[in-house]
Parts: sequence; structure tokens; C-alpha cells
Amino acid sequence: EIARRELRETPEIRAAAIEELRLLLKTTTDMYFSDEEDFLLIFLRPCHFYAESALKMMRRIAEFKRTNQPLLDNLKPEEEKRAFIDHSVVNVLVNRDQKGRRVLLVNCGAAWDPKAVSSEQLFRVFFLIHLVAQLEPSTQINGVVVVLDFDGLSLKQVKALSPAFCKRLITFIQDAMPLRLKEVHILKQPFIFNMVWALFKPFIREKLKSRIFFHGMDMRKLHKHIDQCDLPANYGGDLPPLNYGGREWYPCVFNYIDHINQWNTFGFRSIDLQ
Repeated sequence: EIARRELRETPEIRAAAIEELRLLLKTTTDMYFSDEEDFLLIFLRPCHFYAESALKMMRRIAEFKRTNQPLLDNLKPEEEKRAFIDHSVVNVLVNRDQKGRRVLLVNCGAAWDPKAVSSEQLFRVFFLIHLVAQLEPSTQINGVVVVLDFDGLSLKQVKALSPAFCKRLITFIQDAMPLRLKEVHILKQPFIFNMVWALFKPFIREKLKSRIFFHGMDMRKLHKHIDQCDLPANYGGDLPPLNYGGREWYPCVFNYIDHINQWNTFGFRSIDLQ
């Protein structure tokens, strides 16, 4: 079992780590997070049940929320509804891959109109999806795979990807996302993609760099990582072409509104100025 082999998860280790993290949170006066068992598992699983590592991750998340407060403050799905429903920039496969991983598809090329969905909106949509994904025990254990489709990329999209956006996204992925990001696959990238990669590359540490794969138009290279039978025809797979998107699964995000609202309250405690 992956949980035991990769995450050290046994009933004894799990119970001890939950208790230790609860105690650590009690003595941490400058942060507020729930200490419910299911919530603590969100952080303990990617940290292999080391409570102190989980607490450090919580602190990095609190720091990220504070640094990006104008962008993430009181985040609500209904405010991003148009980005979800009217524009097929971000999608999630309804099925998992052969390793039980969630597969997130991001259309970064011609399908993305930055005038309709700004890079800030794109980030907020991505953030909301991660809040839902982190609640799935199988996703906590097996992790996620991100497929970036740059088909038709032009200067219009490149101009929307500012260095500040690139730094924020990579900081989030590397430091403040309590999910096991197993692989990032970059597809159909034209020559102009080199400009995008030059923006991101300075912020990417070795661990993430080792999980990024470039395939161009060769879907067979992608199939070495994600089985053909788990992919839609859009990516040389055996499944039917994608006929769903944000419009279909936006209600799913809204079903988790309580968790999203709760997440908005977590982080550093506010200090009342006398």
C-alpha cells in the first residue's frame, strides 16, 4: 500500500503524529489552524507524518497567505464563477491515472484569453481547485499530476505571465501547497515558450525541476508517464475527446464552500492595535 510504503502511514504512527501536531499547534500562539483529525492529515500526509515538518508547512502557508493577502483574502468560488464556466482554461479529468493520481489540465496557449481571465484569476481558480483536491484522501496519498497545454501560445499569453505571477505560482507550488505534486507535463509548446520558461526557471528548485517533463507534440512521451487508457483523445489517449470543463465541475467546487470559508480563517492571527 502506497500510504504505508511512501508515507510511513500506519495506525500507530498516524495516531502519534496527530497527537504531536495538536500539541505543537496548542503551543503556537501566532497561528490559527483547525486541529480536527481529517484536517491535520492534509498536512501530515505530504510530510510523511513528521509533525514538526507539518507545522513548518502550515507556517509557510500562513506566510504565503499574508504575502498574497490582496489576492487571496476571503476567496469565494462565486466570484470566480465566470472564469470557471465561460472559459475552459483549467480542467480536471473525471478519472484518475493508473497510479490513482488526480490529473489537472491547464490550457495556457490560445485557449486562454488573458483579457477575459487575468493571470490573477487563473491563480485563484488554481488555488480553489487545490482546496477541493486536498480533501480527497486518495489524492493526499497518491498525489497530483499537472498537464500544461501550450498549444497556440502567442505573445498575448506571454505578456500576461509577469515575473511576479511566475514567482507567486512557483512559491505556492514549492512552499505552500499541501499536495504531493508528482509530475508536471508540458505539451505542444511552440518556440516562443522559451520566453515563458526563462521567466519561471530562476524560481524552480531542483526537486520540482526533476519532475518537469517536456513533450512537445509527441504524446507517446506523455504516455510513458500517464497510461494511454487514462487519457482523452486530445492527448492521444483511448478515452473520448474532452466534452466537459469548468462549467460541469464548478458545482463540485461550490459543494465544498464550508471548507473554503474555513480555510480563509486559517493562518497568522491578526494583532489588534491598541
